[in-house]
Parts: sequence; structure tokens; C-alpha cells
Amino acid sequence: MPDELKAKIADLEAQMQGAVFWADKDKAQAIVKEYQELKEELESGGTGKYDKLNAVITVFAGAGGDDAEDWAKMLFEMYRKWAEQQGYGLQTLTENQNNQGGYRNIAFKISAKNAYGLLKNESGVHRLVRISPFNAGGKRQTSFALVEVIPEFTNPKTINIPDDDLKIEFTRSSGPGGQNVNKRETAVRITHLPTGLVASSDVERTQEANRRLALVLLEGKVYKKTTTDQQKSEQGMYVSKTTDNEWGSQIRSYVLHPYKLVKDHRTDFETSSAEAVLAGDIEGFLEAEQTL
Repeated sequence: MPDELKAKIADLEAQMQGAVFWADKDKAQAIVKEYQELKEELESGGTGKYDKLNAVITVFAGAGGDDAEDWAKMLFEMYRKWAEQQGYGLQTLTENQNNQGGYRNIAFKISAKNAYGLLKNESGVHRLVRISPFNAGGKRQTSFALVEVIPEFTNPKTINIPDDDLKIEFTRSSGPGGQNVNKRETAVRITHLPTGLVASSDVERTQEANRRLALVLLEGKVYKKTTTDQQKSEQGMYVSKTTDNEWGSQIRSYVLHPYKLVKDHRTDFETSSAEAVLAGDIEGFLEAEQTL
């Protein structure tokens, strides 16, 4: 990675020294900006250019009904407690809750310097093995949840997505029980047509504010997919489909029965203190992930 950065920086430096570099002012300024960002990235040890931003995390319950949706809630609580212990801000953006208190999905923002850099490798499938509290027979249950971590871009158009690639839909914001709390169509759903990625927002009071937030979230998703696809391509693992099977393999297992163990399958970092991990003690995993 450092060698790649150095090569890119050298290429930009050569362009900047060209006799007609400033002939196109807009292009020149864009190159200077990219040059500065790459220099900062190199000086910070090769971290990603957006690592310093806030992180937006979405947890999706896998198949399994109440058990999987309860597992999504447990993961949300794990990240919430970790953020609280670190003194970081956390704001819920959207939630889809069931009648048992679990989540079909929940999106939230963690605000801190380098939050995305710390948490970006939490993306992936998390697997739970335990005695199901929803099963009268007391049987062991395996549940899955998908965690998605994207950077919170401060403004729309941080990355260039052509307007023709976007499908924007407006709906009425819904309150508890599905009641329409606002007669105007303020909720916004944006689809990125080339990839099928979707982002929505109904937490803001105006349509424009929701459109802006949804676009920021969508750009984060597109950026995440682009970088993930690039990494897979470089490692010879790229599958040329927009519907990659994200549920194919888990990154971490949390076993509560018949023994206690939390293990990350990428770094091999593990601990038998499963309750502590679910109570927010994930520092060891985050530190190990920095080597990925």
C-alpha cells in the first residue's frame, strides 16, 4: 500500500510540474486536492482517505425470526456500549423493530475522530450460537446478522455519482404503528441503479433534509462497495455480480453454549470473555483488525 501511494503521489507531482498544468483551473485544483489527501494518507501510515470520518453502522438480521432479530439488537447494544465507554456520540438514524424488542434492521452513527477507520473492518456476517430464549425446548440456536459500516460523508457529492444513476422516490414518513405523522411526503429513498444499492431517510423534518441525508448514506455505500470490489479483484476473488452473496461466510463467531468463545476468523483473535465482548469490550478485535 505505501508503495502504491508513493507511485500515485509521484505521478501527480509530475503532472503538477507540467508547463500547462494550470490551463484547466478546475482540473488542476482537483489534482492538487487529491495530491494533498494522498500525502496525508501516506503520513498517517497508509490508512484510508476517509478513515477520519464518522461511521454509519447498519445491522441487518439474517433468517431466523425472533432469534436473529434479537441478535441484531445484541450487536447494536455491543456497539452502543463500546461507544459510550469511549466517550463517543451515537445517534440512531433508522430502525425497524419487532414486537419482541429485536431489530429487523437498525442504522446508527458513531461520531468520533477516526470512527470509520476504527470500525470499517467490522463489516461482515456475525454468527451467534446460544440456547434460544425463544424456544420452549431449550435447544441450541445459530443466528446470523450482517453488519455494514460506511463513512459518513459530510456533504453530498463527496464522490462523483451521475444524477442519471440515481432513482429518487418520496413517501410519507411513518410514526409508531405506521401512522402518518406528516401529510407531506418527506421520507426519501434513493437507489443507485448500476449496483442496486439503496439508502433511505425519514428522520429529518423536511424532504430536502432527508434527501440530503439519504444521498450522503448512499455515497458511503457506493464507496464501500467500490473499495471492497477493488480489494477482491486485487486478491483474485472478485465475482462480477451486483448481488454478491454477503451471507456466505462469517467474519466472527460468538459462542455462548456449550462453551464461551468469541473468535474472529480473519485475524484469529479470540477471547473466552463472551459477556464482556457483548458488553462493549471489543478493543482487542478492533486492534487486530488494523492489520487487515
